[in-house]
Amino acid sequence: MRYAPVRIALFFALIAAPVLSTGAAEAKEAQRPNIVFIMSDDHAYQAISAYGSAVSKLAPTPNIDRIARNGAIFTNSFVGNSLCGPSRATLLTGRQSNAHGFTQNGQRFDNRSWVWPRALSQAGYSTAMFGKWHINHSPEGIGFDDWKVLDDQGEYYNPDIITPKGRSIVEGYATDLITQYSLDWLKNGRDKSKPFAIMIHHKAPHRNFMPALRHVQKYQGVTFPVPANYFDDYAGRKAAGAQEMNVYRDMYEGHDLKMTVAAGTPALRYNRWPGAFDRMTHAQQVEWDRLMQGDNDRMNAAKLSGRDLALWKYQRYMQQYLGTIAAVDEGVGAVLDYLEEGGLDRNTIVVYTSDQGFYLGEHGWFDKRFIYEESMRTPFVMQYPGHIRPGTRVAGPIQNIDYAPTFLDFAGLPAPASVQGRSLRPLLGGKTPADWRRDVYYHYYEYPGFHAVRAHYGVRGERYKLVRFYGDIDAWEFYDLKADPGEMHNRIADPQMKRPIAAMKVRLAKLRDRYQDHDGPAVAAP
Repeated sequence: MRYAPVRIALFFALIAAPVLSTGAAEAKEAQRPNIVFIMSDDHAYQAISAYGSAVSKLAPTPNIDRIARNGAIFTNSFVGNSLCGPSRATLLTGRQSNAHGFTQNGQRFDNRSWVWPRALSQAGYSTAMFGKWHINHSPEGIGFDDWKVLDDQGEYYNPDIITPKGRSIVEGYATDLITQYSLDWLKNGRDKSKPFAIMIHHKAPHRNFMPALRHVQKYQGVTFPVPANYFDDYAGRKAAGAQEMNVYRDMYEGHDLKMTVAAGTPALRYNRWPGAFDRMTHAQQVEWDRLMQGDNDRMNAAKLSGRDLALWKYQRYMQQYLGTIAAVDEGVGAVLDYLEEGGLDRNTIVVYTSDQGFYLGEHGWFDKRFIYEESMRTPFVMQYPGHIRPGTRVAGPIQNIDYAPTFLDFAGLPAPASVQGRSLRPLLGGKTPADWRRDVYYHYYEYPGFHAVRAHYGVRGERYKLVRFYGDIDAWEFYDLKADPGEMHNRIADPQMKRPIAAMKVRLAKLRDRYQDHDGPAVAAP
């Protein structure tokens, strides 16, 4: 989808605007920054080229990189519960999962809860939300001036869109529609006498990783580097071995990997949720099948099995996943272009992040949920010209509880006592204050649940990570991230680690007290 230039429209709008006499009031409003919060679903930091991974160099994200280049990239950004619903509730409230009460997908968020978008609206901001809401039916009652959201998880093609007027099926590609709605509101829907705050929440690249038709073949034929631990045997990590999120064992061959039953036919192998494809128009389906057929025919003709098939599945997963991200990056570029063409970028905070991290074959996995690095670490880039020096790198550990107080801080508003995070403003000079947190708390609750990841909580420090799994698998794990960044060697029983393990247990107990988290066994419980 292409977006029309706005320079001419903005020019005539400016020359037609009346000359205002309340200069002091206008100057005060101008000091309050606009906020553009762009969030994708399951976008791994490894798939953003600003973070420098080998994968991202083959599938660059030039527009998301623009934000990092214009401002700051956070190299230690984390979530406290790597799951879509809980993460979204946390970023809205500035509170950990146990505090806001939304701990698992399928629960319902109370829209009467305190959230930062309503606080900004009550303070005079024009506000809007477009895209994936996912924590209940709609954001009705949050206080947005305008909103259009996907139904629950949403579909990539011709999604159901819920608005204040009801639900309807809208023809188009979800990522493009969300970008279009956002630009339409920025150009024509907002009250231009007020500062604005907009949340742009993409479904992509959430499972089942369906690229836009223009991107279906974008990475076909590209060979991505396979993680060294793709064939992990999970030795010493019982919970890791019990999961059901393995690329080559647990992905649905039809639904996820779009594999066909035989050469010459578009009929898919096992497709658990056919609605993702059935809602395509006939023309869309014909074009999709045409674009996929050659690659599928070659796969079927090769009669792959065993390790060869496992490696082929990794490449297909990556090609589809990264192809899905391409439209997100284009949408980010369109929003940045609009801000720059009208000069709005000079007083606008732009953030790009994901609701959590994601596995790109590390440990053999897709999805998230675990406390291990690729899951709990999330991308976070932020620009604010004149306030953040271009090219800033922020190493201090941040969490999604910090988003709410950050936006309030820049808007000149106090954070309520319920907020457990801290404004990121002191980090934006590139140096970490002496009193900044050194530990990150994590708690995952959803078991039994999809992918069979056991409930667990833990603490991640600068060097060490301590984890307690509980329930039917009751076990401790301990990692030296400096010596073992891939988290392959659980050293909980290593006598040489006795002292750092004891120290991390103390730190973990303090974090549980600080966040008043009493779910699961106590740190000292046997």
